[in-house]
Amino acid sequence: MLADRAGGDAPRALITGFTGQDGSFLAELLLERGYEVTGLVRRGAGDPLGCAEHLRERVELVRGELLQPTTLRAAIEQVRPHEIYHLAAPSFVPASWQRPAETIDAIVGSATAILEAVRDGDREARVLIAASGSIYGETLESPQNERTPARPTTPYAIAKLAAHQLAGAMRARSGLHVSSAITFNHESERRPERFVTRRITRGAAAISLGLQSELALGSLEAVRDWSFAGDVVRGEWSMLQQDDPDDYVLASGVGRTVGEFAAAAFACLDLDAERFLRVDPSLVRPPERTPSVGDPSKARDRLGWEPQVSFQALVERMVDADLRALHAAHVRS
Repeated sequence: MLADRAGGDAPRALITGFTGQDGSFLAELLLERGYEVTGLVRRGAGDPLGCAEHLRERVELVRGELLQPTTLRAAIEQVRPHEIYHLAAPSFVPASWQRPAETIDAIVGSATAILEAVRDGDREARVLIAASGSIYGETLESPQNERTPARPTTPYAIAKLAAHQLAGAMRARSGLHVSSAITFNHESERRPERFVTRRITRGAAAISLGLQSELALGSLEAVRDWSFAGDVVRGEWSMLQQDDPDDYVLASGVGRTVGEFAAAAFACLDLDAERFLRVDPSLVRPPERTPSVGDPSKARDRLGWEPQVSFQALVERMVDADLRALHAAHVRS
């Protein structure tokens, strides 16, 4: 059902991006803490809820569209949330080159609409804007922290930086309780298969079951800072529990190559990754000047936030989920 104005004493939270990886983990966390949770959906209550389908009976739903700012304002006015977690965005970076104007409109326009709605309505509402470690781009520093100069190199990263900076400006000028989470790569079994981590874990599982013979990847030397998505959304929740809003890097603080991720995934299945990996030149992106690694010291010191799921445990979790899913599909067929 679509949400009406909720009553009662439980805190109310509105999540954009509710049907995705992060939104579903965040909704689970908030429900465990006694929140009334409303998820923003694009069309209506009967639509598939993606990663959050299992939560359908436990949450309310409200319509809203990133490219239609008036619907976001209407959703906020309807729900009257105490906390707003703005996680929704076109998240596949290569696609932002195909539709740069739409990417920027969706990311910057939606953040602007949400912050305006809070400024003009209930200023007590607390807002989390999900930024991205990609804003640092070709910066010369690694690891990157909240003070590192940003030099974004993609339309997606440019838009994320604009939303991040707008959050800071609105906080300073209008006194809003708005914080920006600068999240580095975070993964889980709910990650879409177009992302390299899921391509790896699903490919390794498929090879172990004899369903494919090799796995084609781009550069194996690209460095990323990988964390568990559930840990990252816990950090985002912690940010909104602080008396003073601020910006925080949420990351593991350790950089690993794509090749290392692949080696760990295949090792979970007692396989040697080198036997099965093939570099596909069409998938290789230009080399990065600076390793994308976050420094979470501020989050650790001020929020008491630490990743709870290790890199190895994350990879094992993803491989196990893909192995079980592929095995079940193969048995059914």
